[in-house]
Amino acid sequence: RRGTRHPPCESILMTTRRPLLKACGIVRRDPRRGISLLAGACIEIRPGDRTAVVGPSGSGKTLLLRSLALLDTLDAGSVEWNGMPVRGSDVPLFRKNVTYLHQRPAFLEGTVEDNLRIPFSLRVHSGTSFDRHGAISILERLGREESFLAKQASELSGGEGQVLALVRSIQLNPNVLLLDEPTASLDPKTTLAVEALIDGWALESPGERAFLWVSHDEEQARRVSRCELRLEAGRVEPQPQGATR
Repeated sequence: RRGTRHPPCESILMTTRRPLLKACGIVRRDPRRGISLLAGACIEIRPGDRTAVVGPSGSGKTLLLRSLALLDTLDAGSVEWNGMPVRGSDVPLFRKNVTYLHQRPAFLEGTVEDNLRIPFSLRVHSGTSFDRHGAISILERLGREESFLAKQASELSGGEGQVLALVRSIQLNPNVLLLDEPTASLDPKTTLAVEALIDGWALESPGERAFLWVSHDEEQARRVSRCELRLEAGRVEPQPQGATR
């Protein structure tokens, strides 16, 4: 409801719920300029958390999400999953559970359906299979018809690519979504549909799922989250959140 204020992230995160994902002392440096891009960032993501990540351009929001997903080499710090450090051999299973959505995702050659099927051929997803009817159902909620599956991935617009990336991620059933401006290229109607879809995804299993959502839109950050983390010059600061829906 408008006028309602949520507690700061530190109040929400400091609970008895065991973190799904915990990162401590994360440092990323730019070797060419000799500066720290992330300066000892610490964050915990617990079941049920819906956290917006905000801050000015260049503050390190994308870098933080990529670091949490272990897509980049850390200069210092550690990442834990369910209380255990993530080692090299653990990374494939870790990425099955922690999914990073880039705002400009890349795809393989082929159709939308080909790109939705390919992840299920990987060993880490053995025992599961592509659910075509489920994919169509998600697409319909996002205003796309079944024919969208036959489109060539190379011909998708930026917004269509974001739709494909989101459907692919939701179908892989992760526990944590790291969302980097997932609606940046979408029209207002589809943006609201994406927000509703992720809200529903989180509510289906609140004891097992959580997300971090990077957004430059302050109104969106308030709509989708229960608290905010603000990045300033590579440092993470919990923020009380203002009015929300």
